[in-house]
Formats: sequence, C-alpha cells, structure tokens
Amino acid sequence: MSISLERRYADRLEEFSARHAFLVDLVLVLALMGCATLGGSLTLPGADPPDQDKAATALMGVACLALLKHRTHPRTAVVVAGTCTVVAVALGYLVTPLLLAPVMAALYWLAALTDRRSTRAYGLTTLVAVTLAAVFADSMNHLSLLLRTIGPIFWLMLPLAAGKTTQLRRAYLRSVQARAEHAERTREEEARLRVTEERMRIARELHDVVAHHMALANAQAGTAAHLALTNPEQTQKILTDLTGTTSSALRELKATLGLLRHNDDTPGSPGLEPSPGLARLPELVAACESAGLQVTVATEGEPKPLSPGVDLTAFRIVQEALTNVTKHAAAEAAHVRLEYTHSRLLITVLNEGPSKPEPDRGRGFGVMGMRERAHSIGGELCAGPRPQGGFEVTTALPLQPSPGLPEGTTP
Repeated sequence: MSISLERRYADRLEEFSARHAFLVDLVLVLALMGCATLGGSLTLPGADPPDQDKAATALMGVACLALLKHRTHPRTAVVVAGTCTVVAVALGYLVTPLLLAPVMAALYWLAALTDRRSTRAYGLTTLVAVTLAAVFADSMNHLSLLLRTIGPIFWLMLPLAAGKTTQLRRAYLRSVQARAEHAERTREEEARLRVTEERMRIARELHDVVAHHMALANAQAGTAAHLALTNPEQTQKILTDLTGTTSSALRELKATLGLLRHNDDTPGSPGLEPSPGLARLPELVAACESAGLQVTVATEGEPKPLSPGVDLTAFRIVQEALTNVTKHAAAEAAHVRLEYTHSRLLITVLNEGPSKPEPDRGRGFGVMGMRERAHSIGGELCAGPRPQGGFEVTTALPLQPSPGLPEGTTP
C-alpha cells in the first residue's frame, strides 16, 4: 500500500513539475541558494573563517543561476556549478553538503537528462576537481586525508546514482506504455480480423443457402409452368416439392441467422439445429431431381467418420456444385463421386452438358466460395470445363481439419 501511494505521489509531482517547469526550477534554485549561503558560513571548531566572507554567496549565486538552464543545457550547468564550487573550496570554505548543494543538483540533472558518456565525462571530471580542491584546501587541514577524500566523493556520487536511477525508471515507464499501446493495437487488429473472418463465413453460408434453394425453386417453377397444361399430375408433384424447397430454405436461413443471436451462457436459450453434412445428401439429390436434374451418387472405399467442419464443407461443396449445374449448364444429369482414402475424402461433381448461353451473367462467387471452404480446412479444390464437354469440380478434403485450425471453427 505504501509503495503504491509513494508512486502515486511521485507521478503527481512529476506531472506538476512538467506543467509548471519554471516555477519549480525557481523554487529549487532559491532553496539551493539558501543552503549554499548557509554552508559558506560554516567552519570547523577552532578554525578561522575565510577572509572573503561574501565570496561564497556570490559564487553560489552564479552556480544557482546557471541551474535555471539545466533542462536545456545540463552540461553547461554542471561546468558552471562545478567551477564555482571548486573556487569556493580553494578560497578556504568548508566542504559540506550545504555548500555542495548546487553542484549536487547539477550532477543529478546531468545523469537524469543526458546519456551515459556525458554523465561519465562531466560527472567524473567535476568529482575529481572538487575532491582535489578539498584535499589541498586550508579549511580541511584539521581532517585526515581519508576524510577529506571520501566526503566529497560520497556526496557527489550520490546525485549521479540517483539521477541515473531516475533515468532508468523513466525509460522503463516509457517501455511499459509502449508495450501497452502495442498490445492495445494488436487486440484491435485481432478483433477486426476476427470480425472480417466471421463476416466472410456468414457470407459464404448465406450464399450457399440462398443461392442453392433459389436456383432449385426457380428450376422447379419453370418446369411446373412448362408442364402445367400437358401433365397436371407431374405439375402438382413439382409444386409440392417447391413448397418443401422454400421451407427448407427458410429453415436453413433461420438457423444461419440464429448463430448471430445464440448465446451459450444464457440459461434456457434454444438450441440450434445441427449443421448439415453428407448425411443429408439424399435430400439434396431429391430436391435436384424435382427441378429436373438427375443426380447419381457413387461411393468408393469404406466411409469414415468426418469432423463436423469437414462434413459441413463437403456437403456445401456438393450443394454449390449441383446448384451451378442447375443454373449454368444445359445438362439433364450430374454425377457425384465420393472416394474415401486413408486420410482424405475425394469429391468429384461433373456434368456432361454445355453451358447455358447467358452473355449478361457476370462472374459469381460460387467457385471462389467452394475454394475458400476447402482451403479453410487444409483441402484443395479444382474446377473447370472438361475436355470432352461439361464441367467438373474436384476437391480433396482431409478427414480431420489441419492442426493449425481449431475444430470449433466453422468454415
């Protein structure tokens, strides 16, 4: 508790000093002037005071005035304060912490505001000069050589160490602030990336649901209109299937949009329907057949369990490929082949019909969406015209997602 309070008061003092720099410097200079003047009047017991009784006041006044420029010229302040102190000691004034107060303050600001090289050069030079002046000063004759040496060294090393500590603390606080700002920027970028990925995922899901069911509904409605007069019974069956297609579209659209509102932490929140997978392939085939497209499904190898993400990806790719056949190909049949290997599932969807002439139709997102889905779980996809005519979509999906992709990530 005490440490935190001390840090709080220190931070407030630094803020006040930054806002009122000249006022703080003036108060410090006046305080140092008083200390130096008092120090110039002190002598050892039995020793005579110096003849120049006003010299210490004048010298220390010059040193303190130089300290007003310590923020912009810390080296100059040290040189002036050190020179005045050396002259005062040489004139016979007693070396005390009060007399050394201006040069001690200058050394502190030198260590706190300049680099290590300047601190060593100016600080050590000032320390040696003051120490030599104390050793040969007449006012110190009553003391041993050890005391005349160790006293100035101790008092002048103290502000150098304190100033360097202050500099290191400021550098540490700057680094902490920089790391916090970097972490904040990183969190914001990661959040934006996750939002973008989620938007892309929802866009792919909505595209698959809407495009597939709307294409089937359009084909079913067109077939029903064509057979309305010649085959009423077949027309009635197609219209019944059309109702099922639109109901399925609404159901899947509701489930997809429900992901945006679902909250696992809310007690009693309704559960979502399971994601579609290859188990619903017969429903997809039946819906395509009601639209006039005959679909054959062949399975090679022993079917193996798929992870939920891979199962959904496989179903969506087959769904989109059959939707493209319904929309863009003049074909009456399509073939789906599922081949299970040791570690992968190979899916091939092809048709043998030519493309429908639609010169005004722009490029859609069907093939791009299928490729993105395959890549999102570590798979590959190729799509393009067949040499003998028609169109073919081939994809290879791992039975389990790639290690770098979490299982909970729905492509």
